Amino acid sequence: MNKHTKRVYGTLIVLFCFLVFAFFYVKNDTEKAKNDMPKIGVLQLMSHPALDEINRGLDDTLKKNGYIDGKNIKIEFQNAQGDQSNLRTISKQFVEDNVDVAVGIATPSVQSLNSATSNIPIVMGAVTDPKGFGIIPSNTKPGGNITGVSDQAPIDQQLSLIKQIMPNTKTIGIIYTSSDMSATTEAKRMQKLAEKQNLKVNVKTINSINDLDQIATDLSQNVDAIYVPTDNTIASGMQLLSKIASQNNVPVFPAATTMVKDGGLATVGISQYELGQKTGEDVIKILKGKKPGDIPVTFIKNGHLILNEKQAKKLNIQFPDSLVNKAEKKGQVIK
Repeated sequence: MNKHTKRVYGTLIVLFCFLVFAFFYVKNDTEKAKNDMPKIGVLQLMSHPALDEINRGLDDTLKKNGYIDGKNIKIEFQNAQGDQSNLRTISKQFVEDNVDVAVGIATPSVQSLNSATSNIPIVMGAVTDPKGFGIIPSNTKPGGNITGVSDQAPIDQQLSLIKQIMPNTKTIGIIYTSSDMSATTEAKRMQKLAEKQNLKVNVKTINSINDLDQIATDLSQNVDAIYVPTDNTIASGMQLLSKIASQNNVPVFPAATTMVKDGGLATVGISQYELGQKTGEDVIKILKGKKPGDIPVTFIKNGHLILNEKQAKKLNIQFPDSLVNKAEKKGQVIK
């Protein structure tokens, strides 16, 4: 082997070593960057349209503000599938992973995260009555490591809507899941308000989705209209409830706008997507250094009118023109 050939081989070996070094340097640098990204743990109670919309609003708000999963933040999304043991396991995993912010979508998710940590910032993605449930001491000054958004429904507006659409209503049925704290709170508020307005109220509860068929059948035979609060379990069975009630020519007025799309007649409800947007805004505040205890809980005051004309035709119900005009302006009429 001559001197020239040796020099060429030597150069190639040096170049190869440099490339190997550069590869591992860039790889290690990339891995370090990934490890340094803020981590957001998102715990969703179960899959159904209302909670999915909250998560979509959260994701879109983060992206809109430049927080991109895999680029400058890491989002660890977990769905508990409605299982309490899953909630506990995932909450503990978030603590072990040392996430920078934990988001709980629905009250049981927040309660589970709250039991798992008192140090990691927690953002409530829709808890009806945070103070009343004992999650925080104050809605205006939460203190500690928790803040977020309330999905407290505008009950008075919802009852007013029922009376506008069905002025001859004398008996309202209320159905909710007995173990759902948010649903229980709203159901009791509706019952108290309706009785104040001299309406008879027939209240039924279910323990699980398996009870819905029989309970809904009994209830719809004895009322003029059915009201459903923000209830995760019944939301997943909304189409069944609507079908049973329709067989008895009884409309269902749900608290959540997403439940109207699944067979409810109408509501003045809070946008689940907007709840997600507000949740995302709180996450961003915390990522920028603000303490969760210094961020007041957000209550959305203005409900969105949504009408289901398809369901109205099925029940031979005519919406007042004033409501139709108002809903059409916002594109909130299901046809």
